[in-house]
Order: sequence, then structure tokens, then C-alpha cells
Amino acid sequence: MRLINIIFLSLVLAGWVTCAQAQSDEIQVYDGGLAEPGKFTLTWHNNYTFQGSAIPDEPGAIPANHALNGVTEWAYGVNKWLEVGLYLPLYTVGSGHAVTNGYKLRALVATPDAANRTFFYGLGFEFSQNNKNWDSHKTTSEFRPIVGWHLGKWDVILNPILDTAYDGFSKVAFAPSTRVAYNFSERYAFAVEEYADFGQISDFTHGSEQSHQLFGVFDFTGSKYEIETGLGFGLTRSTDDLVGKFMVAFDLN
Repeated sequence: MRLINIIFLSLVLAGWVTCAQAQSDEIQVYDGGLAEPGKFTLTWHNNYTFQGSAIPDEPGAIPANHALNGVTEWAYGVNKWLEVGLYLPLYTVGSGHAVTNGYKLRALVATPDAANRTFFYGLGFEFSQNNKNWDSHKTTSEFRPIVGWHLGKWDVILNPILDTAYDGFSKVAFAPSTRVAYNFSERYAFAVEEYADFGQISDFTHGSEQSHQLFGVFDFTGSKYEIETGLGFGLTRSTDDLVGKFMVAFDLN
């Protein structure tokens, strides 16, 4: 009950905050997995836009086309249902320039031992301080509910994300992500993931102006590390056409 109360309270708070443009340093569907209590982990995210917009999202920003975005995510397992994390540095490299994009703090609560449950749930919260080249809003946040099922060799996971810039309920953005995976073994899995941005919840963007990107993803779990890599294709004219992602995670102690 304690975990459910924390999730409910966080979602209520989300109702008082507002939309921020979805960030692309981390392309991942959260599955409720947590670092073991007392353990530090590091996840290194990178994604590269092979074909995308040549127009900067913000004044002074690097255009998405042929740009590399990434971040190192440091996490610590507080107890069996809580993990905290720090994203630093966040960076973008492209168009002959390299810039840093601020930092993020994260808290993640989830059902303990989610990987071995048929049904699992949780909530991630991120608090971001952005450099102006990355986002016109200095402070933004993400509320990421996690709902999923392990059904034999199949996984179905939903992250109905709310993005905010703390400027009014009507401007909260809905940017869900979804993952359907088939686990060939304990080490290998293939997944289809979809990342979307419907715009503000008060007035969803017209279909062709929404962002929808479909990824084919391959996962490998080793004895001391995990690798996730994939290729994403834009489904609307407002989405980058071709993006690759690579992520590696490992324990630090």
C-alpha cells in the first residue's frame, strides 16, 4: 500500500504541472527494474539521428539531423522498491559543435522483483535543469507511470508519460511509450517499441503533426552488463525519419 500511495500522490502532483518538449537523450521503455539495495549502476545512453530535421528545436541548438545525443545515468538502489539517479553529463554532438544540455535528477519506485512478476507497476519522476540550447524552459519534469505484464516469453510494457514545464495544467504533454518483446532466452530478446508525442492534453496535436516513431530493438543480457540497441523509423512528417540507439548498463559495485 505504501508504494501505491506514493504513485498516486505523484500523479496528483502531475496535474499541477505542464508540458515540456520531449527530450531525446534517453530512448527507453522502463520495465520496473531497480538496482539492488546498496548497489550503484551506470547506464550509458546514446542515440544518433541518421535522417532528421535540419532546423534547430531551440535558438542556438544543434539540429537533429546527423546529431548524437547521449547521457550517462548514475543510479543507486535505496531499498527493494526505490531507486534514485543522476543524469550527468547530457550532451549533443553535431554540425561541428558539441554542447552540454544540463542535468536531471530521478526517483523510481516500482514493485519489488518486477522481472519475476506476471504483473508489475511503478512510477518514475525526473527533475531537469536545462541549458537554453536544449530547451527554452529552464526547469522541466517527467512523470512516467509503468504498467507491464510478463506473459511467458512475451513482455508487454506501457509508459504513459506526462511531460511538464510547470506552466499550467492545460500545457501538460502526453508522450507515451510502449514495448512488446519476445525473449528467446534469458540472454536474448527482440522488441518492437513505439515512442509518441500527442502534444498538450488539453488539445492534442493533429495526427500528421504528432510524433510517432517505431523501433526494432535487440537486447543482450550478459553476466555483468546489458546491451540494448535498435533502429527507429518515423511514422509522421513531424518525426525524425531514421534514428539509431545504443545503451549499455552495468553494476559499479
